[in-house]
Amino acid sequence: MNKLFLKKVFILVFFANIATSIFAQQKPNIVFVLTDDQSYGLMGCTGNEFVQTPNIDKLADEGVMFTNAHITSAICTPSRICILLGQYERKHGVNFNSGTSVSDEAWEKSYPMVMRKAGYYTGWVGKNHAPVGKGGYESGVMEKSFDYWYAAHGHLGFYPKDRHKIFNDAIAFTQPEIINEGVDDFLDPNARKLKGAIKFLETRPKDKPFLLSINFNLPHSASTKTMKLKKDDDEIYKSLYRDIKLPLPDNYIAKKDIKTPKLPADLLRAEDRQEGYNYSDNPKDFRERYTRQLQAMTGIDRLVGNLRAKLKVLNLDKNTIIIFTSDHGLFMGEQGLGGKALCYEKTTHVPMIIMDPSFKRKNRGRKSDALVQSIDLAPTMLTMGSIAIPSEMQGKDISNLLVDKSAKEVRDYVYTENLWSTQFGNPVCEAVQDKEWKYIRYYRNKNFSATKKIKVAKELGIPVNKMLYAVHDPDIAFYRDLSDASWQGEKPVYEELYNLKKDPAELHNLVKNGEYNAKLDALRKVWKKEILNARGTGKPKVYRYTNDSDPTGGH
Repeated sequence: MNKLFLKKVFILVFFANIATSIFAQQKPNIVFVLTDDQSYGLMGCTGNEFVQTPNIDKLADEGVMFTNAHITSAICTPSRICILLGQYERKHGVNFNSGTSVSDEAWEKSYPMVMRKAGYYTGWVGKNHAPVGKGGYESGVMEKSFDYWYAAHGHLGFYPKDRHKIFNDAIAFTQPEIINEGVDDFLDPNARKLKGAIKFLETRPKDKPFLLSINFNLPHSASTKTMKLKKDDDEIYKSLYRDIKLPLPDNYIAKKDIKTPKLPADLLRAEDRQEGYNYSDNPKDFRERYTRQLQAMTGIDRLVGNLRAKLKVLNLDKNTIIIFTSDHGLFMGEQGLGGKALCYEKTTHVPMIIMDPSFKRKNRGRKSDALVQSIDLAPTMLTMGSIAIPSEMQGKDISNLLVDKSAKEVRDYVYTENLWSTQFGNPVCEAVQDKEWKYIRYYRNKNFSATKKIKVAKELGIPVNKMLYAVHDPDIAFYRDLSDASWQGEKPVYEELYNLKKDPAELHNLVKNGEYNAKLDALRKVWKKEILNARGTGKPKVYRYTNDSDPTGGH
């Protein structure tokens, strides 16, 4: 009797395991590709006539491209955390100047952690710029959060081995190619094993769906700056595009020719801008940096092609969704501006492509002008994996927009913000927009000058970077005030109103044109609603993370 009972139990368990395995295999694999500082117009499929991105263009031809996608914060760290947590910065409370890191409690609700708990085998390759856990980058939380880790914290540079030991075993020297080796190692059990990679299991299990996050530090300004045209570099990075005299951007203004600044001088203090963006000030330096950005994009594109070829060889292509986007855009001299951290289209409007091999023919190559945001990707990936969306996520599931062009759009307005108000001249600003109108509001710039800090640092022999980038405990309170003041009643000192259909480059501020007073008042009311929604309820779930708490933490 007992033997018969045990036999039945064994059979039930056996078939249950088979069913679980089959179900796991039916769930789609997901590859999420995130670039850095990539403006919307840096691909062939978004209208660039010079860049060679055939593989990304093909991805768009076979997927859905969102032409009205925006980030929430146009600066690396907060934007990437927004993507990971599916939250606005005002909710999660972490930036370069915030003196905070993501708490373990908040991190548990990130899309990689939720998907891993739901049975996905997870990998992270490339760059991490999200401080997570007590001690931020030094906590080790990120490395332990994935089944496969081949990444480094902060900037990678174009030659990652120069900065991070984890990449030393790679055969390649340049960033796209080193990241490509990590992708192959994650996907292919027969690929060359990278000694630096941290693995939970030696080989990716075939009975589990996988989630692979590929994170570039390109075509980021700081990384393209480190390109050296070395003799061993691929020809892409030495000669491509150098036989073309690349045109200046529309509405480009060299620094010497600026007569009226885009924003009041006491609001956006251009003299304090980080010197890393000075290439935008004159045509010669602009063209050199733009050439390098195009070269980097072609290197990224080649990885996308290699990725798709590898998926096909491994018979994974029919069940692997690929998502491609960027963390924000970048000004390169348009209207005399350089850098990011503003709420204009050049910095907030990003490419977003989602390719699902299960798409019916009618959905392939489709363009959607629906208003979507980077925070929508986390809940969308969870839905694709048949996983419940945590209530903490503020983004919207946009999966219906992928398969039904008549599906109801997820929002009427996009809300963006900049809380990276620092000595580098940036003011706090917020924006709301629909498909036709954008309203931006700015607040008094309360920051001490970077120029003055640099002067004193040099006089006293203090390392300039320490003077500029060290974050101390009082900065936590300052950042929190920047975050809270506007929704608690601080008045703007400057406002802008643009008709995006007639003026997509945001050249003509209509805020003082009485003809549009009704529109302005309506958008002010929308702003109030959207900022309260972005703030949410409760305190940000963060840890203290400053040079006082962690002197070697790499803030």
